[in-house]
Amino acid sequence: MDLNLKKDRNMRRKPSIDVSSLVYGKIPPQAKELEEAVLGAVMLEKGAFDTVIEILKAECFYVEAHQIIFTAMTKLAAKSMPVDILTVTEELRSMGSLEQVGGPFTVMKLTNMVVSSANIEAHARIILQKFIQRELIRISGEILSESYEDTADVFDLLDSAESKLFEVTNNHLRKNYDSIDRVLVNTMKRIEDLRNKGDDITGVPSGFPSLDKVTYGWQPTDLIIIAARPSVGKTAFALNLARNAALHPRFPKGAAVFSLEMSSGQIVQRILSAESEIKLEKISRGKLEEYEMKKLMTHGIERLAKAPIFIDDTPALNIFELRAKCRRLVHNHGVGVIIIDYLQLMSGSGDGRTNREQEISKISRDLKGLAKELQVPVIALSQLSRDVEKRKDGNKMPQLSDLRESGAIEQDADMVMFLYRPEYYEINTNEMGESNKGETHVRIAKHRNGQLDTIKLRAVLEYQRFEDDGSLENPGGGNPFAGIRPQQGGNDEAKLYIQKGSRMNDMNFDEGFEDAPF
Repeated sequence: MDLNLKKDRNMRRKPSIDVSSLVYGKIPPQAKELEEAVLGAVMLEKGAFDTVIEILKAECFYVEAHQIIFTAMTKLAAKSMPVDILTVTEELRSMGSLEQVGGPFTVMKLTNMVVSSANIEAHARIILQKFIQRELIRISGEILSESYEDTADVFDLLDSAESKLFEVTNNHLRKNYDSIDRVLVNTMKRIEDLRNKGDDITGVPSGFPSLDKVTYGWQPTDLIIIAARPSVGKTAFALNLARNAALHPRFPKGAAVFSLEMSSGQIVQRILSAESEIKLEKISRGKLEEYEMKKLMTHGIERLAKAPIFIDDTPALNIFELRAKCRRLVHNHGVGVIIIDYLQLMSGSGDGRTNREQEISKISRDLKGLAKELQVPVIALSQLSRDVEKRKDGNKMPQLSDLRESGAIEQDADMVMFLYRPEYYEINTNEMGESNKGETHVRIAKHRNGQLDTIKLRAVLEYQRFEDDGSLENPGGGNPFAGIRPQQGGNDEAKLYIQKGSRMNDMNFDEGFEDAPF
């Protein structure tokens, strides 16, 4: 009896095998000898550092002493000083890190590990590979740990995992330069395609002929800023752009709308108002007559249900989440234009080490990087400062200096457009004494690849519509697509999708999106 009891206890004490037992105790991927060879080669030959710095950063080295030495080399290069045994030793001494790396003898010993820098690029790339392996192990461990938490939101985990992996790619696997002959081939192919296309629109159409005449459509890789004072109609204009792009009869493009200010329901109501030409106030309150309800169903929902428009109303969205979501939308749904409403509501890194102006600058740079990465235009709405109101000369037309919180927005943007409505400043007649109700000036204040101009549109904000000036009298009722028959096929299988704050309990399992509730 005692023997059986003892045996039973031993069986219960036997530890279970888990995944961690397969990881703990292993040496992380590393190439210590190659690290020494690379550092030694840099100190031996002039110009070797320029080759290495394009591939490696200090954190890529596994040995801490090697990280410190490479940091000293980087500081020397930044000061345009030569990188050799003596200068590196002196720089380490000034950093107070000479003894930490092992003293002057250790620095000198590195040069004995290599004869020349002939293979330094190959050695550097192997060191980078080992570093990426270590990073993948670290990130996988973090994901594994977070996934065991019952309180973790699954889509937050997905966004976090994707952003961490992208950070490794973005920081350490940058695109190399291209020779001009390769670029020429691609450029000539694009020119030939545009020539055969026989159409002035070379990008995503705005739906406003007068605007497309200047911009030729929103161009891939461009960051477009649309700025105005509050209540001028930025959101309505942006939603018109999304709707026009998705429903264009000849060049339909999927549109992603990230609304940080309004809910997805409010966004859809505005689009319905513009499409059905029923007042937004009536739709919002549900006070519709029978004929208006029929009109909403036939002219609004029926047409929009086929539109490839994707709406995300996640509040305080940060650039990592935005990038992950946009990448999936472009890859899975062929989205051709991304709209953000609005830039100043996006959150930064949140590390507390930067002020708001620096955060906005970083967000602006990242949005431009996103446009280049995904090869689609990114349209970001922006607020204007109160300096417009303070001008005493009576000229309230916005200027580039009025962009709020950061001058970096002006620098990063390929195009900056301002919306200006005279009636906003109680200017109710033009120079001819005629009513200018709804008159909206779209001023292109910066256009990196084209001309500057001011386009006149007409705002019918009770219907959340913008139209080419004078189009209210045309037979098409202001529809920029009136008289143009859509091509067969195209968007028949497309749907209007809404993402609700990236929370799993608010959506179905259709890649994080759910069908609109109509």
